[in-house]
Amino acid sequence: MKLNRSTDMALRIAMLTAASTVRTTVDELATRLALPRSHVAKIVQRLQRIGVLATIRGRSGGVAFAEHAGELTVGHVVRAFEGDDEVVACEEPACPLVVGCRLRGELRRAQAAFLAVLDGVRLGDLVDGPAGPLLLSLGAPPAPR
Repeated sequence: MKLNRSTDMALRIAMLTAASTVRTTVDELATRLALPRSHVAKIVQRLQRIGVLATIRGRSGGVAFAEHAGELTVGHVVRAFEGDDEVVACEEPACPLVVGCRLRGELRRAQAAFLAVLDGVRLGDLVDGPAGPLLLSLGAPPAPR
């Protein structure tokens, strides 16, 4: 299964904010992840709605990883961004095999297995170990000498 670009961006934004202990802005996220600002803004809104990010408006506002978001799973985010569509849309008359096709069922099973694996991975786990510092170094200005 191939994830769409929005899902990929959402997971990267979630990981970067999870690794950080300070609020960031949409502009900073876009710069650090080399993503278009307008896309990042839309993704941040969606991540806020599903409980991954907390957003604070105003001059000292910003974006932060939500308090209990570390317990949410990658599967939760993938479902929110990918939806519940099947891997292949089998509709008549496009496919004359739709009535007796076994492939559709197997693809459903494969998709369920894929999501089941992602349900076992918490967002907080993605930034454990060396991943956290590596994420924080992305697009960061060089340290002063």
